This record gives sequence, structure tokens and C-alpha cells, in this order.
Amino acid sequence: MPRPWEADPESEFNRRIGRSPIELGVTKAGPQCPDIWELDNGDFAVIGRDLTRAYRGRLPSEVSIGDDESLVVIPRIMLTEAKREIPDA
Repeated sequence: MPRPWEADPESEFNRRIGRSPIELGVTKAGPQCPDIWELDNGDFAVIGRDLTRAYRGRLPSEVSIGDDESLVVIPRIMLTEAKREIPDA
């Protein structure tokens, strides 16, 4: 059975959501930059630390991670700063 939503691997990065990781002080301008981007199809790409293995055994009962999914963690300040740019609907 197909899923109601699938990620589109052809979507392009459209715009950063929130301030840059350097502005927020969560990176020193290396390849380890957490980030949030809106894609040209309206979906969001989140770049963060992959902690799938660390959390897999202690997920709440209503949470699951598919074989083709990862749990990523980003600094709180990144999402709170991005909040004003994320549409309500």
C-alpha cells in the first residue's frame, strides 16, 4: 500500500528557514551545520545529528521510525528562531 506522503528526491532547496547556524552560534562554519530549509515543493529539509540508534529503543509507543527514516536532533534555538517563518497551514 502506498504511503499518503513520499519525500520527493528531485525537490530543490528554496530558502533557509530562520537564521543561519553561524548567526545562532551553533556552528563554527564547518560541515557540521544543523539547518532548516524549505524545499521548492513546500516540504522542509532538516539537517541535524542522526540519533536514530540512540533513541530507537526508547521511543514513545505511538512513535515509529521507518527503515528509510532517521531521527535527527537540532538545537532548540534553530526551531524557535525559525518558527515565525513556518506557515500555520
